[in-house]
Amino acid sequence: MAVVSAVVAIVVLAVLAAVHRYVWRRFVGDTTAPGSPLRRVGTVAAFVLPLLSVGALASGRIGAPFWLQQVLAWPGFLWLAALLYLTLALLVGEAVRPLLTRFLARRARNGASAAPAGIPAGTPAGAPAAAPVGTSAGTPAGTSAEPSAGTAVATAPAPSGGPSQAEEPVPGTGSGTGPGSDTPAGATATGPSRRLFVSRIVGGAAAVAGLSTVGGGAYGVLNGPSVKRITVPLAKLPRAAHGFRIAVVSDIHLGPTLGRSHTRRIVDAINSTSPDLVAVVGDLVDGTVADLGRAAEPLADLRARHGSFFVTGNHEYYSGAAQWIDHVRELGLHPLENARVEIAGFDLAGVNDVAGETEGQGPDFQRALGDRDRTRASVLLAHQPVVIHDAVEHGVDLQLSGHTHGGQLWPGNYLAELANPTVAGLERYGDTQLFVSRGAGAWGPPVRVGAESDITVVQLASRQA
Repeated sequence: MAVVSAVVAIVVLAVLAAVHRYVWRRFVGDTTAPGSPLRRVGTVAAFVLPLLSVGALASGRIGAPFWLQQVLAWPGFLWLAALLYLTLALLVGEAVRPLLTRFLARRARNGASAAPAGIPAGTPAGAPAAAPVGTSAGTPAGTSAEPSAGTAVATAPAPSGGPSQAEEPVPGTGSGTGPGSDTPAGATATGPSRRLFVSRIVGGAAAVAGLSTVGGGAYGVLNGPSVKRITVPLAKLPRAAHGFRIAVVSDIHLGPTLGRSHTRRIVDAINSTSPDLVAVVGDLVDGTVADLGRAAEPLADLRARHGSFFVTGNHEYYSGAAQWIDHVRELGLHPLENARVEIAGFDLAGVNDVAGETEGQGPDFQRALGDRDRTRASVLLAHQPVVIHDAVEHGVDLQLSGHTHGGQLWPGNYLAELANPTVAGLERYGDTQLFVSRGAGAWGPPVRVGAESDITVVQLASRQA
């Protein structure tokens, strides 16, 4: 296992190095001159930013001081998201690049063919043509016009052309070359070459598209989750429980980037729905109680008629699950550790996350559900959707899960589909329905693209009503 992990780590690092090299080439190498200040700055950034990303990923695992984790997290994680979307934008640009090059070349050829005979391409309209060698301007051909001493010879304006058509300069976009100039080799005194011009256009558009995507995704996370509503009919739910509302929130991920204010926004959003019950289905934190206990304190203000319940996620087992279970209990939440409680009209059960198996604290469906009355409706809280088959086996009517983040960063949803039966939303498996929340926070980059964060109010409906 250790050998496999080492090989995977080497492959990942090699891929990241190749991607960074490609991004540097397109954004820096192709658009700046060797030795120029812009190239030096871009090259330094190409080394520093990935180091910050590695530091952000590793600092929590090695127990670095929390202040250092926070310093590294923002630039390091944001760069990971930026790298993804800058790379995707550049790949789209690779398809645009030859089209733009051909368009500019065709325009240059059309401009050259439109010029009158004897007038160089690019000569301003109305300018006089250059006189033949040895002939004064305006003197008929074949007439001697040797200038006398002190007589000025009329000359035509210099053509605005220059290099060959293969490297047609783009007028007005540059100011010379040479030592200390920011103009790369291939540019001319009148402007950069067509290749350079295309590189700058494509690179600039890719930068705007990639960074705008990350900025919008970060704003969505920091602005707080939206509230969604869904109605789920349960065949065994009695008429008296019709309309029971469960506020489902998962994957809050308190950590170096999301703290107390993030928790407060979530609590306020939940309380605004006036739920009958709150279900926190795992991955509350990315860190210890010592570092994040204060950030979780607003959870004490959750208000629901039947209380708030909590089950562990895999990240709790990376962060000291036992301490967090004690802490959320102090805040007024009820941890369901492979346990069940009776709510008016249905059974509410919860199982530990499968990551707890490494500590002998994994899910125990027999303990949570084995001796219950199966004529009653049942709702199961389980962090990961993958346990749905155990839920079906034990006659669960509805499983509430999270874990997937809905993919968080498109196209991550396609990867999430490979590891989870359902990535987001409501699906049926036999007689059991599975609802998967996209989560209210974000892991790693505090950015979401194509998977808006949410809190979902699940309203139970009785078919007897």
